[in-house]
Amino acid sequence: MTSRSETGHDQQPDTVGFDEHDHAGCINSAVAAAEAHCASNGLRFTPVRRKALEILLQEHRALGAYEMLDLLRDAGFGSQPPVAYRALEFLVANGFAHKIERLNAFVACAHPGATHSPAFMICRACDSVAETQSAPARGTLGDAARAAGFQIERTMVEAVGLCPSCAGQTPS
Repeated sequence: MTSRSETGHDQQPDTVGFDEHDHAGCINSAVAAAEAHCASNGLRFTPVRRKALEILLQEHRALGAYEMLDLLRDAGFGSQPPVAYRALEFLVANGFAHKIERLNAFVACAHPGATHSPAFMICRACDSVAETQSAPARGTLGDAARAAGFQIERTMVEAVGLCPSCAGQTPS
């Protein structure tokens, strides 16, 4: 990961997903951030919501709702679809996860608690997902929006390609 300059702008993109990292630390800090956010905002971080977040963090890839339901059932939670959907909706609504529209699946947020415009790099071979920061209001999209009198409130950038592992396995 890169550090921010004194002005608060990234010197390089802060990408999370394809690099080696302390996986246990990643999970522990994200769960702790979710606990703290819920406690300070009067939200219930129920056991099923916690487990759903832990599963997303452990997998480090996008999971569909039914795959999540299977994993929650295996962990001793209910087997009805609303169990998974409600947990995932809570995680997304509170910034702990994102929905990847292209895959109709969910991934843990790499920057929980931070206001940001994420961009996702999705590997077409293994479906792994990396999250990075984007700044659509400052780029071409922002210029076009301003020219049209449009105010961007939220963007979803999803790029499809090959992750470093899969690109290394693909013959040139």
